Amino acid sequence: MPGSRTGGPPAQRAVRRPPAPQRVRDNPLRLLHRRARKAWDRPLTAYYLILGGSLLITVLGLVMVYSASQITALQMALPGSFFFRKQFLAASIGAGLLLLASRMPVKLHRALAYPILAGAVFLMALVQVPGIGVAVNGNQNWLSLGGSFQIQPSEFGKLALVLWGADLIARKHDKKLLAQWKHMLVPLVPVAFLLLGLIMLGGDMGTAIILTAILFGLLWLAGAPTRLFVGVLSIAATIGVILIKTSPNRMARLSCIGATEPQSGPVDCWQAVHGIYALASGGIFGSGLGASVEKWGQLPEAHTDFIFAVTGEELGLAGTLSVLALFAALGYAGIRVAGRTEDPFVRYAAGGVTTWIVAQAVINIGAVLGLLPIAGVPLPLFSYGGSALLPTMFAIGLLIAFARDEPAARAALAMRQPRFGRKRAGGSAPDRGPRRWNTMRRRASAARTSGER
Repeated sequence: MPGSRTGGPPAQRAVRRPPAPQRVRDNPLRLLHRRARKAWDRPLTAYYLILGGSLLITVLGLVMVYSASQITALQMALPGSFFFRKQFLAASIGAGLLLLASRMPVKLHRALAYPILAGAVFLMALVQVPGIGVAVNGNQNWLSLGGSFQIQPSEFGKLALVLWGADLIARKHDKKLLAQWKHMLVPLVPVAFLLLGLIMLGGDMGTAIILTAILFGLLWLAGAPTRLFVGVLSIAATIGVILIKTSPNRMARLSCIGATEPQSGPVDCWQAVHGIYALASGGIFGSGLGASVEKWGQLPEAHTDFIFAVTGEELGLAGTLSVLALFAALGYAGIRVAGRTEDPFVRYAAGGVTTWIVAQAVINIGAVLGLLPIAGVPLPLFSYGGSALLPTMFAIGLLIAFARDEPAARAALAMRQPRFGRKRAGGSAPDRGPRRWNTMRRRASAARTSGER
């Protein structure tokens, strides 16, 4: 080996090593999307969305009922918290119904379908008896329970149609009879038309629209062919047009869509326009809780049908978007429960309840925004009214029970429930060493997937 020019040993050349691979950082948006998708895929997601979303809507509704109803109560020479106390009592009873429904087995829900339907039909027929039924705002669809307490049986008709219709279609599904159009329609459509007829005798077209939406939702989930679906829809639309054309009040409400003046020619659009005024004056974050101006006699039904407008005025765009997000989460969870179950009754009942709540929320909010005619239906779980709150909370309990009944959700809940008090057998307390709680979590495998957590 030749030496260097200086006579010394040759210089050792450094070996070049390949550069270390640089760690590629994930896109933050992609990482967030991946984590969100992982959270959505967990078996308890629907359970927590239904439970948390419904409770948040109910609690926020109680706050807004108290804020929106104070002036109305004082104008009626009542205590300012009068309507809030009645709503709180209804919410307390509804919470018990929700807990009861969430713990009942599916077989018991199916067994209650026929008694609830028979009771709803009896009470709805009783409303039309002179001297027993009570008319409110021109619609005779109430029963007086004494004092200031009244009940609207048509609200329970929604729950009856969901339970009875789901049980009927599930039994025909098990017998493979849904392929025949006669079994698809009979007796579901005639019984639904009976309920609609009893409601329309009292003049409540808003509730009739909700029942029609539930009927179409059940037919859609049952796999009704397009021609059959379009046929029933055409008949319902024809009847609806006739009922609107023959009623000056309904024609006036239809004319107020998109109105910008309280008096649009001969039509009085006071309520619709002042609802828009309330939303427009709220801004981004609102004027503050309790600081609404429209509830001081300008906006009729501020604590019932138009409570969403007061929410927009006091809590602003942030408050209204929060309410919309909660209803969207509730609707998504209901669709997920209906889509992931293998039980036909659970599928039809969950789809019917979801159709009921989402359709009623869309109709109410659309009327407040001036996009739909004012139908006189409350915002589910949010507006004042115990008759609407009680069956709705029972229906939410149904969804919770169905979400808990999924095999993956049942296994995940079992892992989260500690069983306290079990001690290791043998020996006295000093000999056994430190006390350990024996839980399902300790016995679970450490290698379980993230979807089971």
